[in-house]
This record gives sequence, C-alpha cells and structure tokens, in this order.
Amino acid sequence: MKIETKYQGIVEIAEDRFITFEKGLPAFEEETSFVLLPFEENTPFYVLQSTKSASVAFIVVNPFDYVSQYEVKLTDSTIEQLEIEKQEDVAIFVMLTIREPFAETTANLQGPVVINAAKQKGKQILMNESNYQTKHAIFAVAKGAK
Repeated sequence: MKIETKYQGIVEIAEDRFITFEKGLPAFEEETSFVLLPFEENTPFYVLQSTKSASVAFIVVNPFDYVSQYEVKLTDSTIEQLEIEKQEDVAIFVMLTIREPFAETTANLQGPVVINAAKQKGKQILMNESNYQTKHAIFAVAKGAK
C-alpha cells in the first residue's frame, strides 16, 4: 500500500508492517494506524508515521542507547492489551522534541511507546510514578558520559 509520509514522500509499505494503536496516541486518538520507518540510513532515529495523515509523524529513538538506567515497567493490563507473550517481542521507543542545536533535543522518557513487534500492536504509556521527565536531555547526558 502506498502512503504519504512527512519526511520521505510517498512510500510503499506492506500492510503487515502497520502497527495498530487501539486508542491512538495522546492528542491523536483518531490516528490508530502507524508504521515505523528509518529516519535516515546510518542513524539511530526512526519515524513513527501515521498511515492516514502525512503530517502526523514522530521522531523516535531507542532510549536504552542513551539512558543506561532507563526502566519501563509494563502493567498487566498493558501486557494483556498488546498481547505480549515474550519479552523479546517488545520494542520501546521514546519521542523526541527536536531542537537547534541538535544537542538540545529532548526525549519524553515519561511517555514511552511500547510496541509488540510480533502482533504489530502499540501503545504509548504514561509513567507518572517515575522520576523521568517529558523533556529529558538525553544527548547532552550521552555526550557528557563519553
């Protein structure tokens, strides 16, 4: 199926790659079908792109590459909703807010996107009981740690 994307124009995507977000994403509840696309070759970034609206696209990254002690605890209801059977099927991403200069880009560590890759089901969860922030400077931390 051909879909129009925000960053890559029109692309051909097999429908079995579509990820269903049963209740959409916060503030985008009507957007229930997404696809995960590489942002650019040789970068760690992906685009969580709506399959219906080209303008609805989020830059995401694997948080574990940047925040060594990052933890996501899934509730039983999330595990059930996403039909998670094995930990290996779970992919976790965080949304970025891109800033200039890029080193000031922040990540929403409080609201990770959880995807069951085996079932192509996803959900953004909210970790209110954590010390994580919605605007966490992960690149500044990663740069300072090296």
